[in-house]
Amino acid sequence: MTLTRLQHDDQLDWWRGAVIYQVYPRSFQDTDGDGIGDLQGVIDRLDYIASLNVDAIWLSPFFTSPMKDFGYDVSDYRGVDPMFGTLEDFDRLVEAAHARGLKVTIDQVLSHSSDQHPWFAESRSSRDNPKADWYVWADPRPDGAPPTNWQAIFGGSAWQWDTRRCQYYLHNFLVEQPDLNFRNPEVVEAILGEVRFWLERGVDGFRLDAVNFCTHGELKDNPPREEIAEGFIGVRPDNPYGYQQHIYDKTQPENLFFLERLRALLDEYPGTTSVGEVGDDDSLGVMAAYTQGGNRLHMAYSFNLLTDNADPRHLLETLEEMEARIGDGWPCWALGNHDITRLATRWGAEGHAARLRLYLAFLLTQRGSVCLYQGEELGLTEAELAFEQLVDPAGITFWPSYKGRDGCRSPMPWQADAPHGGFSRATPWLPVPDDHRGLAVDRQDGDPDSLLNATRDFLAFRRRHPALVKGEIRYHPLRDEVMCLERYHRGERLLVALNFSETPRELGAPRDVRALDDAPAMVNGTWQTGRFQLPPWGIAIAHCPDNSQPGHAIWHP
Repeated sequence: MTLTRLQHDDQLDWWRGAVIYQVYPRSFQDTDGDGIGDLQGVIDRLDYIASLNVDAIWLSPFFTSPMKDFGYDVSDYRGVDPMFGTLEDFDRLVEAAHARGLKVTIDQVLSHSSDQHPWFAESRSSRDNPKADWYVWADPRPDGAPPTNWQAIFGGSAWQWDTRRCQYYLHNFLVEQPDLNFRNPEVVEAILGEVRFWLERGVDGFRLDAVNFCTHGELKDNPPREEIAEGFIGVRPDNPYGYQQHIYDKTQPENLFFLERLRALLDEYPGTTSVGEVGDDDSLGVMAAYTQGGNRLHMAYSFNLLTDNADPRHLLETLEEMEARIGDGWPCWALGNHDITRLATRWGAEGHAARLRLYLAFLLTQRGSVCLYQGEELGLTEAELAFEQLVDPAGITFWPSYKGRDGCRSPMPWQADAPHGGFSRATPWLPVPDDHRGLAVDRQDGDPDSLLNATRDFLAFRRRHPALVKGEIRYHPLRDEVMCLERYHRGERLLVALNFSETPRELGAPRDVRALDDAPAMVNGTWQTGRFQLPPWGIAIAHCPDNSQPGHAIWHP
C-alpha cells in the first residue's frame, strides 16, 4: 500500500497525467505516393487524433537521415528528411495541432548521431581536428582488440575500428550510429543548441531516446550477468548484449549533470516538457533518479511494462515499487511502442475485446502520464512477416529467434476495402496485413461497441475526472486476480477494480460507494450495497466520499 503527494501548477504542468499519442510517421499516412508516411499525412489525420481525446502527439524521428535505423541515425538535427517533407510542413503541423488543442512532442536522439553527420566526418578525419574529441574514441588493447568487452544492442562489439584515426569509436547501437562524447563541454553546448532550434519552432516537448546512454564510464570490462532476463530490446538469450551487467557503458552519474542542463534550457520555455526513455537493469530506479528534484527530466518511462508478462501480480509489484521509489518524480507508462511486439499479441489478447478494454483501463487509471502507440486504439496485432520482407536491422541480424520490430511498425489501416488499407496508393514500405483490414478505422468508427470508440469514451471520461489524471494513488493487495486501487485529488475519490481473469469476481467495497453517472460502457462492473461484481476481464470504477484523512484506508476488499 503506497501514498504519493504531488504539488503542481495546472497551467504549466499540462504534461502531468497527459495522454500522448505516438505517431510513427513512416507508417501513419502517405500523401505523396512513395509508400512512406509523411508529415502532410499527419496533418491530414490530426482530426482523427484529436477525436481520440488525447492531449499531445509524439512524433518519432523525421530528421534528415541515411535511415540505417529508420531515423534514429540523424545526420542533420535541424533538417526534415525529404521523404517526410520540409521544415515548412513541420511548422504547419505544429500550427494545425495547436489549433486542435494538441501539444506536439518530438523524438530527440541525443546520445548518438549518424556516421554521415558532418560532426562525425570531421571527428574521424584526424586526431587533432577541432571535433576530434566530439565522439568516444579509444586506442586498441596491445593485441589490437577493442578497448573493452562492451557489446552493441544490435549485435557484436560496441567498438568499431576506424582506419583514418587507427582507433576504435564507440557505438551502443548500429555501427553507423557513433556515440557522442558528452564529457566534452562543446558537445553538450552543441546538443543543447539543436534542442533550442526546435523549441524556437514551437514544439511543446521532447521524447528523449535512450537517454541513459548519453555518458559512458571508465573503459573497463563489464562483468558477466548471472541470469539473462527479458528487458530492454537487447537483453535476450540470443544477443550477447544480454550476457553482461552494463556497469560502465551507460547510466553513469555524470548523465545527471547533462539532464540538469537540459532542464534549465526547457525552463526558459514555460510549459514545455521532456520524457526520457530508460533501458537499464534497474530501470525503475533510473526513472526515479532522472525525474526527482524538479531540475532534471519532467518524466520518464521504461520497458518494465513492455515485457510479455501480463500477470497482475507482476504488474502490481512493478507499480508499487515505482511508487515507493519515485518520490516527487513522475512516471510515464506505456504498454506498446515502435520497438515492441504489439500489445494484443504480446499479452495474448488477439481478437479479445474484453481483455483489450481491461488493459486500456489498467493503463489509463495509473498515476502518471501515458504514451499510447498508434494502432493500440484499434487492437492491431503483430504483423507476421517473412524474412525477405524484413527491413529492421535487428530482425535481420537475429532471425529467426527474434523477428525484429517490423511487425509492430506496419502501416495504419484507415479503410478496410481500399488498396493497402488506405495508407498509400503505392506499395508501402511494409505490407498491411489482411487481418488488420477488419480492424480499420472506417470499420470501427461507426461501431459504438468497437475498441476505437471505447478508447475515445474512456479518454473523455478520464478527462472529466481529475483524480484519474493527476490524483494520488493507493494500491490494495491483489485478490483473486483483481487489482484494486484508489485515485484521489481535490475532494474527488475514485475506487477502481480490474479483473485480470476470465472468471467473474466479487469483492467487498465501502457501503457509501456510488456508481458514476458518466462512466463509459466499458466500465461494466456493477455495485450493490457493499459488493462489487465484475464480469470476466471486467472493470469497475466508483465514487466514494473523500471523508477520510489522506493515507487512511477506506476500502477493504
